[in-house]
Amino acid sequence: MCKTSKASLRCHETRKAFGATSFCPDYLVSSLSMSFRVNFRKARIFILVLLIIGISFGGGYYFGVEGFRANVTKALQVSISRQVPPNEKVDFSLFWQVWDTVSSKYYDKTKLDPNQMVYGAISGMVSSLGDPFTTFLPPDQNKVVNEDLSGSFSGIGIQIGLDKTGELTVEAPLPGSPAEKAGVKAGDFIAHIKDVKKNVDIDTPGIGLGEAVADIRGPVGSTVTLTLIRDGNAPFEISLVRAKIDVPSVSLTFVGSSGQIADLKINSFDAKTPDEWNKEVDQILAKGGVTGIIIDLRNNPGGYLEDAVDLTSDFVKVGSTVVIEQDSSGEKVPYATEKTGRLLGLPVVVLINGGSASASEIMAGALEDLIHAKTVGTKSFGKGTVQEPIDVDNGAGLHITIAKWLTPNGTWVHGTGITPDVVIDNPTATEDAQLKAAIKLF
Repeated sequence: MCKTSKASLRCHETRKAFGATSFCPDYLVSSLSMSFRVNFRKARIFILVLLIIGISFGGGYYFGVEGFRANVTKALQVSISRQVPPNEKVDFSLFWQVWDTVSSKYYDKTKLDPNQMVYGAISGMVSSLGDPFTTFLPPDQNKVVNEDLSGSFSGIGIQIGLDKTGELTVEAPLPGSPAEKAGVKAGDFIAHIKDVKKNVDIDTPGIGLGEAVADIRGPVGSTVTLTLIRDGNAPFEISLVRAKIDVPSVSLTFVGSSGQIADLKINSFDAKTPDEWNKEVDQILAKGGVTGIIIDLRNNPGGYLEDAVDLTSDFVKVGSTVVIEQDSSGEKVPYATEKTGRLLGLPVVVLINGGSASASEIMAGALEDLIHAKTVGTKSFGKGTVQEPIDVDNGAGLHITIAKWLTPNGTWVHGTGITPDVVIDNPTATEDAQLKAAIKLF
């Protein structure tokens, strides 16, 4: 889930739906279920520390309206200094010993790309933190993540993320996507990715979320083959033809015996969400006679933290704290509503499942704490940290965990998730048993 101010939306919304997600991004998801905060001044400071090995990138290549390309055809100019930054008590002799040995002895000199070696070194440094949500994204991967949060991309239409053990997992297939039509399901593990035209043929253990998204994403009409593992059974292959994916972040239907209950499905918290939400709320108000609201957050991997605050504000009083951010020093910063709610007083039921993460959990947790909304479904993912997306030099990106978030009552859902008031787990049912149970609560 991303946390940014509206004015700084120019940075990006990663991670949400991943078109081959959710990282937010968040999923990337696009994610990629991620919480993000943008701070450009910190980005400039942090990059000086990040590049402690003294790498400075000069030259560069022209970026046109089409953005970055997956295969860089014009190399960046690299200048290498072996000086250690002041006040850093670090011995880099081993690093340079390996660098020099690889440079001099590796048999295929055409593979020695200093830019990629630098990117690899930075990726290794970031991954040493042991936090799957703190990642370094080379330019091509960062471009993909930025596209995800725009709500439109080319891919197979799956939201992906890393589970609690770091395994690459399908969080949800997007409605009407090639993945959904082919039978890909939430919870499928992606064991292998193959694309002959892109020269991709890799196992996924240890793969970064950004790399996975870049490998699965591709031009409309091209094919990618995934090896999936479902429910611990034998692996199986599925070939998918990529298509243009443009999924609305919010949709509205009216349910109940007389259509008196508004069912608001929120697929992600991306750049389009506030406008789409306002449009659907206007329809509810224009209809009249609505007696209850269902907020469907199932398989929503998250997105902008501030979107979650904005949408929740329609159900609570002005000035209500929706989420609390706590940094490494223990300082707590509350995020409160700033507008008058348009749906105040209406009973609310929230649908969640294992694909509901980050911003989804913020909204569900806030509605539970503030208006005692009932939750229905299965336990949510349990993503309780906030990532700040930083656009660093040459189009690369850094997503770094900068805080954890708490519900209004001070609950941290990280690793545990939200257990619904009414647990309904019936994935083989031909009807939507969870939605049916939610309707019965009104």
